[in-house]
Amino acid sequence: MASLLRSITATSVNRPVSSVDEVLHSGPRDSVSPRAHYEKFWSWLLAQSPESLDRARTEADLFFRRVGITFNVYGDEAGTERVIPFDLIPRILPANEWQALDRGLRQRVMALNRFIHDIYHQQDILRAGIIPKELVLRNSQYRAEMQGVNVPRDIYAHISGIDIVRAGKGEFYVLEDNLRVPSGVSYMIEDRKAMMRLFPQLFSLHRVAPVEHYPDMLLKHLRSVAPDNIGEPTVAVLTPGSYNSAYFEHAFLAQQMGVELVEGQDLFVSEERLYMKTTRGPRRIDVLYRRIDDDFLDPQIFRADSALGVHGLMKAVRAGRLTVCNAPGTGVADDKSIYPYVPEMIRFYLGEEPLLANVPTYLCRKPDDLAYVLDHLDELVVKETQGAGGYGMLVGPCASREELERFRGLVTQRPENYIAQPTLALSTCPTFVASGVAPRHIDLRPFVLSGAEISIVPGGLTRVALREGSLVVNSSQGGGTKDTWVLQD
Repeated sequence: MASLLRSITATSVNRPVSSVDEVLHSGPRDSVSPRAHYEKFWSWLLAQSPESLDRARTEADLFFRRVGITFNVYGDEAGTERVIPFDLIPRILPANEWQALDRGLRQRVMALNRFIHDIYHQQDILRAGIIPKELVLRNSQYRAEMQGVNVPRDIYAHISGIDIVRAGKGEFYVLEDNLRVPSGVSYMIEDRKAMMRLFPQLFSLHRVAPVEHYPDMLLKHLRSVAPDNIGEPTVAVLTPGSYNSAYFEHAFLAQQMGVELVEGQDLFVSEERLYMKTTRGPRRIDVLYRRIDDDFLDPQIFRADSALGVHGLMKAVRAGRLTVCNAPGTGVADDKSIYPYVPEMIRFYLGEEPLLANVPTYLCRKPDDLAYVLDHLDELVVKETQGAGGYGMLVGPCASREELERFRGLVTQRPENYIAQPTLALSTCPTFVASGVAPRHIDLRPFVLSGAEISIVPGGLTRVALREGSLVVNSSQGGGTKDTWVLQD
């Protein structure tokens, strides 16, 4: 008990300089106490023995292995399939903080959907000069094939994963928008199941908003965007197959929604309608929740060598007889070169001030920004505009001289492919690691569903950078997850 208390107390004393700790704050004479919304949990935690927590951690690992909650790491020669690390200390958000986040997320996703519809129709925001035309129309994620195509309810990003960080003096910032095929929601649900299984007594001490109903909510939203005049729409989940890094999630969501999990080879298009092959004959699909990238959707339109998609799928979309979620061409709105303009989108389309702030961003395609980035490379985080999963990124303060020089060459050669941001001191949360309890940086990915209405399951997926000092929370880069609690009072 004493060793656990010393370890926990050290998390506040030893946390990274300028980082806000989500759980603990320092008082007079270096005293440490939990924040108000953590008091009950902290009292419970201090009453636990290190041995009981070690047993719980072992049981959690066995639970995830038994259920098969894995992810794949591409290029890992030691074996690609891993169980995602899970931490026992939850991230807790008080009701008032979540309410503010909820309002800001709804506003942001509404504006992003308006933007995507606009660029594939009137292009008012481009004509107004608010966003440079070439930044959109020459973007590799812009799909000319969607120009003039109407989609149900004018919604393109049906499932959005918005990455949120806390930094500075405790303010929330949007780090990036994930609108193509955002993943991680299955970990959010399974993390909650694990915590309820391991520590049921905690949920009698706290009124925690539920997340288990997400699959039902998702199915309702998918059905609400079916083509017109479809009484009982059929929904299916399209996966690239079992070797995909998020295949567990594809299978999990299909099973939880009670819909078919299909691959491209299971589908065909006839008379501009999509059908699934079954032992009882063809079955029409009205809404396809795709988990493959645009390039692989339709070999007739995009990559001709794709074996993952369906010939003629875009004909069904353009004919208004199939809804693809998220819609083809949505990725242009989550390109990192478009991200800096989202606050202006909110002002332009909604006539409102943004409720959630962006991280200040340098666009390397701009000569002045490029000069600043090259002069301050060791202070900044540099990202590829098309990068994802923590790849193609430089964290300047943690980089070696060789890494800095390599990125200097990459940015100089293709400046339009990069953005840069200040190195934020992301908030930390006490986390069980090999050496005991220590502060680790975290972010939050809430999942926003857009259909007949906008819905958000309270909380989201909290990701934690398990390596000491690391700011990269992605599972592919050694990150783990925590359960996220939103308190209802």
